[in-house]
Amino acid sequence: MPDTLPLSIQLSWLIPLYGFSGMLLSLPWAAGWIKRNGPRPAAYLNLLVTLLAVLHGSLVLGAVLALGPQHVDIAWFSAADLDLRIGFDLSLTNLAALELVTGLSLVGQVFALGYLDKEWSLARFYALVGFFEGAMAGVVLSSNLFMSYFLLEMLTLSTYLLVGFWYAQPLVVTAARDAFLTKRVGDVLLLMGVVTLSTWAGSLEFNDLYAWSANGTLPALGATLLGLALIAGPMGKCAQFPMHLWLDEAMEGPNPASILRNSVVVTCGAVVLLKVMPLLMISPVAIDVLLAVGTISAVGGALVAISQVDLKRACSYSTTSYLGLVFIAIALQQPFIALLLLFSHALAKAVLFMSVGSVIATTNCQDLTELGGLGSRMPATTTGFLVGAAGLTGLLPLGCFWSFGLMVEGLGSRAPFFAAVVLLTNGLTALNLTRVYRQVFLGAPHPKTRRAPEVNWLMALPMVTVAVLVLVTPLAMARIDRVPGISAFSSGTALALVGSGLAGLLVGSLVPLDTFWSRSVLRPLRVLQDLLAFDFYTDRIYRATIVAFVAGLARITNGFDQLVVNGMVNRIAAVSMGSAQGLKLGVSGRLQTYVFTVVAAIVLLVGSLSWLGG
Repeated sequence: MPDTLPLSIQLSWLIPLYGFSGMLLSLPWAAGWIKRNGPRPAAYLNLLVTLLAVLHGSLVLGAVLALGPQHVDIAWFSAADLDLRIGFDLSLTNLAALELVTGLSLVGQVFALGYLDKEWSLARFYALVGFFEGAMAGVVLSSNLFMSYFLLEMLTLSTYLLVGFWYAQPLVVTAARDAFLTKRVGDVLLLMGVVTLSTWAGSLEFNDLYAWSANGTLPALGATLLGLALIAGPMGKCAQFPMHLWLDEAMEGPNPASILRNSVVVTCGAVVLLKVMPLLMISPVAIDVLLAVGTISAVGGALVAISQVDLKRACSYSTTSYLGLVFIAIALQQPFIALLLLFSHALAKAVLFMSVGSVIATTNCQDLTELGGLGSRMPATTTGFLVGAAGLTGLLPLGCFWSFGLMVEGLGSRAPFFAAVVLLTNGLTALNLTRVYRQVFLGAPHPKTRRAPEVNWLMALPMVTVAVLVLVTPLAMARIDRVPGISAFSSGTALALVGSGLAGLLVGSLVPLDTFWSRSVLRPLRVLQDLLAFDFYTDRIYRATIVAFVAGLARITNGFDQLVVNGMVNRIAAVSMGSAQGLKLGVSGRLQTYVFTVVAAIVLLVGSLSWLGG
């Protein structure tokens, strides 16, 4: 690394460490070593180091804009021919993702101060968020696949700890376990791909891997298995089918963690997939699987969302849906559109979940059937929800409108089926958000919402701040050099996009929301409602197939161990005990008899060896 580079770039390796240092600074309060002044100092220290990460990232971004992309390489272990290094790619894409991660982490932590105001383990929450933030910052900057995998493992661990934050509740413990195990499936498969690449390519630096994939030739089976392994990890992190159930389970955790999980955590998983995209091109089967997974997740997630009665789950399933569209864009080699969609979705989903958290904090309820009439009582929260919903759909010219428009325009001629998937997802999302808005903010107040006040300023300020960012997203997009004609897609594309959104808005406005008749008396419609409400019975299918197979295999293994292995050992032990019982009858207690027996045994042994040798 040249010494002539600005100090901010030379010290850019510190950026992920800011989050980890916040975790360490919180430990005295989280562990109960300091009790006199409460846990608030831990929160303030985390906010300070996160602010430093945002400022440092901004300085690096400014330097890279002036000097061009940079690479920071640090040697941390060297022995014989083993040279391990930590590398950071300081490109505009990575730094934009970094600012998104640290910025949303900062506003999420401010929001948490108000949301968890009375939480006795506030310091432990901020320690876990610091761990979360450090891992995410490292993932987006990493230039090495092994380091990316290592940091993704840290994300899996932090997800488990944050989902299980309220560990005294049995349902929370089950949710944390299920989320951890589901993501571990993708992590293990990704590890297989990492080990394979380290053997075949000889390096795990992304630039070296790109050169190897361009020049090397692999057998079809090897390329297919490698491609599937590389997409398995991001599938788990981005909650894609069939590893999507963990995101639903993760809603049992605190809402401030859900804000980050539904906005930037899934973004980090998609960024890793973007980094390995050139490697996937060697496997047509992997590309087809990526397209199938993205399509099922996009449409399936949007369908499941419209039947949920839990407020957080109704919004979290749309995360699976939108990341499915990102997977489609990556599979069709549209990385820039995928990035635009990721950033637009992250900002809009963050403000949407802040609004959801405000409703839950005020009413202590997240059942849609028990909410209503909050629009006049919580104006800031209502505005935040409307801005977030508008930012996610193609109704107003906000971030996702331009992202969807560019995607539909690019796919309209070469892949019209996937352009239709984008329009369908947009319409279903508009339907779901309209339905949720009507049930929560319109109508007559319910007992739990009749006296609901607006949230405190610690929750309202970050919500309004991110809402403003959502509103100015189109202006930021217009300044991106690579999108000079961002408003130049055809009027037909714009009309199709607005039409799909208006169709969803119209259906969402007309669908009956009467709680008593919410479940139809018509059997075919009721079957469809149950199918969507229970996520196409995915968990039951898992229990009847994979879980049953593993449990049956475990029973067979246990039976073999009990009957064969233990039985053989027990029989040998019984023979030994029987021999010992017989031998003890021949014990005389005379020393010369024992000596004679030993000498005779030695003579027989030596004689037999001599005879065999001769």
